[in-house]
Amino acid sequence: MNGILRCTRYAFGPNRLHYCGPDANQEISAYMEHGASDPGLTKLLNGFQTMYPYLRLIAQANRIRDPFDDRVVEAYWIGNDLLEAVEHRQLYRHLEETMGIKKKVGLRSFDLIAAKIGQGAIPHHSFHVLDIWKRTGRLDIEHTLESMDSCRISWGTVTAVAGPKITLDSEPLLYADGKLYLGAPAKKTVIRSLESLADIEALKPGDIVTMHWGVPCEVVTREQAEQLRKYTTKHMVLANLTL
Repeated sequence: MNGILRCTRYAFGPNRLHYCGPDANQEISAYMEHGASDPGLTKLLNGFQTMYPYLRLIAQANRIRDPFDDRVVEAYWIGNDLLEAVEHRQLYRHLEETMGIKKKVGLRSFDLIAAKIGQGAIPHHSFHVLDIWKRTGRLDIEHTLESMDSCRISWGTVTAVAGPKITLDSEPLLYADGKLYLGAPAKKTVIRSLESLADIEALKPGDIVTMHWGVPCEVVTREQAEQLRKYTTKHMVLANLTL
């Protein structure tokens, strides 16, 4: 699977709910179903106001020409070593100038967010979800616990498959005593599309699958799941510093 099709899987969940990107969920779904990409798909994904600038930032910091290079896509959604090449000043300028976060959250809140760069924040999707608590797609509103849990890339181990229904054990994002944390694995049911996404169609017990806004995205290895856990935990700890 090439990077742009992989990215499409993660972008589709919020797009179908009209949260991020252009009003083109049917077109995006068709690209996934046929497993094909062309300049039209690139143009659609360029329209994601939060995702695409982050991909471009990671690519530029690593001198990779294509923001949809599979390594870049994996870095943003799951996590890999490319994230470590983004300098603090690059991430700061990205937040202030490219994303306009200071204008959206105010100076005081922006200073709290910016301070986390020096404390280890990196441009992983979990950073934007957990530490920039105001959603910056089509809905310019604050996150709730439920929306953060849906918006972060979660993962779970499949325990049963019955038609379109997938049952898996997944750790929910919880909040208690003023802190966010991952709870004990709990049963969760998500719905897959049987006519597309070969690896999702062939899911079996024991597989680990990632999810975004209730949509199963891809089967990942245990090592990839651990990377995702590492970066999610990192930014959850940083979020707890200012809750």
